[in-house]
Amino acid sequence: MAVVLVVDDEANIRRMLGRLLESEGYRVRDAADGAAALLAIEEAEPDAVLLDLMLPGQDGMAVLEQVRQRWPSLPVVMMSGRATLGDAVRATRLGAFHFIEKPLTPEAVLLTVHGAIELKRARELSRALAAELGPGDRLVGSSPLMARLRETLARVAVTDARVLLTGESGTGKELAAAALHGLSRRSRGPFIRVNSAAIPRELVESEMFGHEKGAFTGASALRRGRFELADGGTLFLDEVADLGPEAQSKLLRVLETGEVERVGGSQPVTVDVRVVAATNRELAQETAAGRFRADLFFRLNVVPIHLPPLRDRAQDIPELAAHFLARLQARSGMVPPGLQPDALDALRAYDWPGNVRELANILERLTILCPGRDVGAAEVAPLLSGWGTRLPLPPMGGAAPLLDDESLVDRLDALERELITAALDQAGGSVAEAARRLRTDRPNLYRRMKRLGIDR
Repeated sequence: MAVVLVVDDEANIRRMLGRLLESEGYRVRDAADGAAALLAIEEAEPDAVLLDLMLPGQDGMAVLEQVRQRWPSLPVVMMSGRATLGDAVRATRLGAFHFIEKPLTPEAVLLTVHGAIELKRARELSRALAAELGPGDRLVGSSPLMARLRETLARVAVTDARVLLTGESGTGKELAAAALHGLSRRSRGPFIRVNSAAIPRELVESEMFGHEKGAFTGASALRRGRFELADGGTLFLDEVADLGPEAQSKLLRVLETGEVERVGGSQPVTVDVRVVAATNRELAQETAAGRFRADLFFRLNVVPIHLPPLRDRAQDIPELAAHFLARLQARSGMVPPGLQPDALDALRAYDWPGNVRELANILERLTILCPGRDVGAAEVAPLLSGWGTRLPLPPMGGAAPLLDDESLVDRLDALERELITAALDQAGGSVAEAARRLRTDRPNLYRRMKRLGIDR
């Protein structure tokens, strides 16, 4: 439940705003002056602040300035009944999210508070993604392929051109998108990621484009979609080929007009967003087969950038291994193993169907199994055995007869569990990629995983 701090020296206004916001499901705290407001924020940072301009002691501008210095991501909405245009301009320059005039109207207050909280959530999403990627997570490798990739990213980043990142699962498309954002003029804006494959189809439009209050059952409040959250920054559309026809049509409209229309809404909202899309499928083939709109493909494919599979840049494996082991030690405190030359030879010789993501998983497993020890090919080979060209099948037939108390259903479940687990390992934990390798669809694989108790 979001928390709003109301700062006003008039008790009646604090009570009125408190009742209004609580009726919309917010938790409300209040303060009568600037000193009490700063203390309240220090004790427990709220999600948004409604701050009156005229306060006893420090005025609202002085409080705003301190809040922006100490809590830069906290959105502050200024309120005043006697403000001038100069006050509004100064508040905006100091970093206020919005300036609303008294007498306050419920619609203006609620709309502004919704916007402020969505902004905070967007900033948190951006920070969470940055934390997930890690400060040291980058496109690692000194091979000619990686040198060309970095050069291309640097040249494209300074433009606002849309980019379509292609490549197998686990090749680092998300890192490439983050690099494009970090090198661009939008780097101070939000970097928002949408995993198109992970959102249920019936919720894709609401997640991407937002919805109005009451637009459908369960829409209890206005919600800004990922496009609005990414305003002024970059929107990364991962696994874009998984979007359904309705979402594709609406996405095309946004790219053509620069305007978002929320589900249940009638007024378009202008957004300034750079779109970077990614897919591990051949979008040209998807378009030819009628599964992806040709006009949307051309809109997204302004600058295509292909990320090479790990098997094509095996010379980067020692550098990648050192990077992942150092990151594991920094994050978990585990002492990494020492990789001997024959261990690196084994890693270089492997086909890496799960690419860099699979390499990271293998190295984490080695760190857990052999902490602080020197490991060679003998320790590495069992983790790679049978992989790289096809999915290994568990033993069947006479070599593994049914037990007396084991039914056919139990045996089939065990076989299915092994196949799914193997596919997930081979895909580096990506359910979408595992489904592709098993030649089934993702919802079916999720259902089977749930039934078999497989948690990934």
